[in-house]
Amino acid sequence: MSQPSPKPQQIPVVVLAGFLGSGKTTLLNHLLHRSGGSRIGALVNDFGAIEIDAMAVAGALGDSTVSLGNGCLCCAVDASELDQYLERLAEPTLGIDVIVIEASGLAEPQELVRMLLASEHPGVVYGGLVEVVDAAEFDDTRARHPEIDRHLALADLVVVNKLDRAADGERVLGLVRTLVDRAAVVPATYGRIDPEFLFDCRPSEERIGQLSFDDLHEGDLQDDPYGDDPHGDDPHQHGVDDHAGHLHAAYDSLSFVSPGPLDPRRLMTFLDSRPEGLYRIKGYVDFGPYDVRNRYAVHAVGRFLRFYPEPWPAGGERLIQLVLIGSGIDTAALEKELEACKSDAPHADEHGMWGVLRYVRDPEEDGADPA
Repeated sequence: MSQPSPKPQQIPVVVLAGFLGSGKTTLLNHLLHRSGGSRIGALVNDFGAIEIDAMAVAGALGDSTVSLGNGCLCCAVDASELDQYLERLAEPTLGIDVIVIEASGLAEPQELVRMLLASEHPGVVYGGLVEVVDAAEFDDTRARHPEIDRHLALADLVVVNKLDRAADGERVLGLVRTLVDRAAVVPATYGRIDPEFLFDCRPSEERIGQLSFDDLHEGDLQDDPYGDDPHGDDPHQHGVDDHAGHLHAAYDSLSFVSPGPLDPRRLMTFLDSRPEGLYRIKGYVDFGPYDVRNRYAVHAVGRFLRFYPEPWPAGGERLIQLVLIGSGIDTAALEKELEACKSDAPHADEHGMWGVLRYVRDPEEDGADPA
């Protein structure tokens, strides 16, 4: 059976969207300050030459690329110039690990996603759509902008922000969950989400895109967990407990390392039925006789799923290596389900890989649904 050829390492591009005032810039600043050593390329899609949001990200921003003190890049960019800036940020000498596009509050996220899927640049790959929602203003925003329902249905990860200001945050969370299509819904205040939902914070030598295998609980975030809030939302002024800076404290994780290949059909059944609280899956899987040359890197955020085939490292043990991150997940049950996905079949079923290959994006694909 013919298999896709290995692809070069590609930089994931994440779209960060949400209506005006939802907290996108605060969230992006949080990611920039808490990247844990990863280098982020940030594209701020503003209307006008210089916008307040763009200045809040970079500190001071003109019309060209600026280098930030923490090793990130930020550009003021019009959507029509997207390919030009992606090419700039994908330059190998820059060492960018992940690119985050902060869409304008008036932008249509579906168009940005389509542009990314249509990009012919071999150094980047679409990494998912994150929609930020203001919990305190959600009902009013939805009344003014009914298109938010469509945006939520497209999203791969939804951040319900400003929950501390919402009188009925649980109701808003429940309502948002009815409007998404298998997206992960993450509650937040001050834009604080764990960066591990989108990219690894401690890059290693062996990885593809944002995938690596550092233990999630080694070197928890230090210092002030919130970073500089450009809008003055200092949590300490509001009496918010910072859990001693450990964002991981609110989440559960499972590290699954095991020899032996997985059955692709069983794995797809597992992925298709993953529970609501399972926000992210990353790692490498072995499909044994289905592809003896390649291992497959897995990246899932909410409903977004991609597989990236790459050659097995020479001389290394062929292991399944997966990390699952979520809230309220039953790690013991998930581990048991993964064990049940293993297979010792000596031969490949001719059609067994069809489900997996659906999520291996070919370079010529330019308009497929991002899910």
